[in-house]
Amino acid sequence: MADEQQQEITQGEMEGVNCLAYDEAIMAQQDRIQQEIATSIPLVSDRQELSVLQREYAVEDTIYQLKIKVSKPQESCPLQCSLNFFGTEQISSLFKAVAAKSKLDLVNQGFTEFTIEDFHNTFMDLLELCEKQPGLRELLGSFRDQSVSDYIVVYLRLLTSGYLQREHGFFQHFIEGGRSVKEFCQQEVEPMSKESDHIHIIALAQALNVSILVEYMDRGEGGSVNHHVFPEGSEPRVFLLYRPGHYDILYK
Repeated sequence: MADEQQQEITQGEMEGVNCLAYDEAIMAQQDRIQQEIATSIPLVSDRQELSVLQREYAVEDTIYQLKIKVSKPQESCPLQCSLNFFGTEQISSLFKAVAAKSKLDLVNQGFTEFTIEDFHNTFMDLLELCEKQPGLRELLGSFRDQSVSDYIVVYLRLLTSGYLQREHGFFQHFIEGGRSVKEFCQQEVEPMSKESDHIHIIALAQALNVSILVEYMDRGEGGSVNHHVFPEGSEPRVFLLYRPGHYDILYK
């Protein structure tokens, strides 16, 4: 009897080990796929004609094909969802002043200065580079540098988190699941793996005092492309195209 019980326990343990090994194998495979994508696709591409986007969808996909045509005559340059838009135009003195002060704002909110200082310095260094209006190759080289890009994305996430928490009374109404604004930021804003949504864009646009227009490509019926301006009623300076899981920056 004891031997049978021991055999059942051992079999159960083996099944658990097999499940764990399977899960680890799946995660390892996903990591390999992500690494392959990272090494084969630049973080920021060269500027491309919008026709490149059309070729990504089958001719039979009439909904997307029609909506892509509606977006013309703009061009598309893929940009990671961190919204590193500040390299697309000349940096204004007001924008730079807001960016410079942003670290102090975060520290006053309780963020550790030692933790965020390197991210902020990289952010400001890139702004200064953009201000000098370097050649396109040099600018793209900075944006395509993984270490620089990661630091910029981290800092933009911190800025977004900081603004959401400063204005928690307003943003609390848009957060689901009974979470506080701080919990939402810790789970959905600050981690690098999380995608940007409406609430992220609103907060980042207001934190940096930059107006953003987002064209949304979805599978809704009709040939129109829905768009939203953040903050509402402002004059857009940055234009983005959203497809599920990805943002492109649009140039007129």
